[in-house]
Amino acid sequence: MRLIIPLAVVALVLVYPFVVNSFWLVQIGGRTLGFGTIVLSLVFLTAYTGMLSLAQMTVAGIGGYATAYFTAPTGGVGVLLPWPLALVLALGLATLAGLLIGLVAVRTRGIYTLMITLAVAMAFYYLTLQNYDIFNGFTGFNNADPPVVLGLDLGAPLPFFYLSAILAALCYAGVRHVVRTPFGLALQALRDEPDRVRALGYNVPLLRVLAFGLAGFIAGIGGILNLWLNASISPGSVALNPVIDVLMAGVLGGIGHPAGAYVGAFVFTVVDNFAIDFIARERFNTLIGLIFLAIVLFSPDGLTGLVRRVSTRWARAGRRDKGATRKTKDIGK
Repeated sequence: MRLIIPLAVVALVLVYPFVVNSFWLVQIGGRTLGFGTIVLSLVFLTAYTGMLSLAQMTVAGIGGYATAYFTAPTGGVGVLLPWPLALVLALGLATLAGLLIGLVAVRTRGIYTLMITLAVAMAFYYLTLQNYDIFNGFTGFNNADPPVVLGLDLGAPLPFFYLSAILAALCYAGVRHVVRTPFGLALQALRDEPDRVRALGYNVPLLRVLAFGLAGFIAGIGGILNLWLNASISPGSVALNPVIDVLMAGVLGGIGHPAGAYVGAFVFTVVDNFAIDFIARERFNTLIGLIFLAIVLFSPDGLTGLVRRVSTRWARAGRRDKGATRKTKDIGK
């Protein structure tokens, strides 16, 4: 089972572009991968450090704004730089933002971490809305298209989807690797027994700040993909609704496992795009709220948790059937 699921996911990603139209390819597939990478940064913090942050869309927005500022100046705002340098600067700023948010939130826990990161998110939203020298105010940045690399337009539907898939896979694999390293194991110990970790001589605040920095780097990648998906960014991209959307997608997919980030992002994206076909557009929040409540009530660990429980039951049933078959054969002998 451990090999079947990853192989099935890889096969699905490879085949997906050839069995769907351009809307499903970019607006569903591409958006799921970019948005899911932002959700992954939240899942990493929550699942492996026990810290729930509402500032991950803010960090992603910093990465997106920085990329647009250095690659798509608008209305005299911005500086045009070569795209590789612009991406390095954008990811560096996103990581730095994660570290700074970690410095602010590191000594809080539970609801206090949630509220202080929400305050940071709202402060950044109003900053982008009112500042015209760096963020270009309400208008933001437009025409921020992906670069053309060796004649390949990364903004075309197929290249953009595969670019998003590769970056999402690298982020997912990176998280799975990090949590198995001494650093990742220390974070998990810190999540469960912070006092014991402190007694062993670990610098608890530093570990938490570094975790926020790594989450910021991941969120920055997702923010750049979101920028390229929409070819624009504005204060609405980092407003309260997108901030809450990250949390909802994480809970829907399962906030205890990295795969839940992309599962939740996919469900959220599909509902967001097709809710208007079933109910009025202004009732979207009602629909997503009902789905959210159903998941929380019947599967508190999200859709991935539900799948794990079902697969475990099947495995146990299979073992019982094999045991019954052996007993029947022994009786027959």
